[in-house]
Amino acid sequence: MALIGNNTGYVAARAKSRKSSLLDRTRLRQLIQQSPEQLPVSIGDNGYRAEIDLYAGRYTGADLVEAALTHNLQSELASILKLCSGSVRDLVEVYTGRFRYHNAKVVLRAVVNDVEIDKVRHSILPEESEINAPWLKMIEESSTIRDAAEQMRRLPFGKDLLSLSSDAKLVDYENALDRHYFKNSLRVLSSGSPEVRMLRESIQMEIDHRNITNILEGQAFGLSPSEISDALIQGGRIVSERSFTQASSSRSGLMDVLRQSNRFDSETFSQVLQDSDNSRTLDPVITWLRTREHDMMKRMSYLHPISALPVIHYVASKVEEVDDLRLIVRGRMAGLPTEVIEAHVL
Repeated sequence: MALIGNNTGYVAARAKSRKSSLLDRTRLRQLIQQSPEQLPVSIGDNGYRAEIDLYAGRYTGADLVEAALTHNLQSELASILKLCSGSVRDLVEVYTGRFRYHNAKVVLRAVVNDVEIDKVRHSILPEESEINAPWLKMIEESSTIRDAAEQMRRLPFGKDLLSLSSDAKLVDYENALDRHYFKNSLRVLSSGSPEVRMLRESIQMEIDHRNITNILEGQAFGLSPSEISDALIQGGRIVSERSFTQASSSRSGLMDVLRQSNRFDSETFSQVLQDSDNSRTLDPVITWLRTREHDMMKRMSYLHPISALPVIHYVASKVEEVDDLRLIVRGRMAGLPTEVIEAHVL
């Protein structure tokens, strides 16, 4: 079946078919009710059997499920990209490219925190997946964060990492990675068809949400407005660069910026913030913003059904499923009440 990636309709149909096989809320709720001992078998029965069997000889419990989920997701991303070519692949890679940045962060964190390489191999970057080989090698050959950055010098973001000062901290490296990813993504999506513009809007929404969260977290930790502003990412539509100072100055300053946009439901968000204050956690805010992104992604795929957008919607949904399963397993292993886990997953 040669050049199937050029058939946009075929690729979109395959993505929609794969999305229909993902776990629905009912099946996730059933998993939440199960004991930690039951979960590896049940997760295997829900689409992850090959990976569970692959790692069952080496790991058990949460380690087994973590490794299986990571391997499955990496394989699925590689598989879906093989179906795509041309402009469709270019757009899909705008979204899937973020996982290279994620792996770079894993390397940096492992080196800074002196995490044993075996622990990384077991779950975060399982060595059975050949995709992880170069990342694991970077960890093994680095003793400092600067060493790790040097190992990444040939990657697209390598120059940005090496441009940081010698006393830069982990957060500075992670911020540099985020900025590079979003800047590069917006550059790729600078012009084009309606679906390209819509994907750009989705990326800009993500930047806005990241900045809103960073502002609230920074204020909660007592950072100065200038420290908060310096950590923000350019490219958003609601919290634009020219409003960084005002949004970082105070809670009221942030709300004033958000109220200026007719694209943002600031009244509902204000209520969510109150819930967050009452519960003393940003979870309500993060959940509300994530739902907003999810709804945008779904709308994108429906408005442009024969395009790269249904493929990206599937990838985002697959990532969400893996994240939900990880949360369920970790929550059950930690003994969290089912209602707490349900509040974060369902």
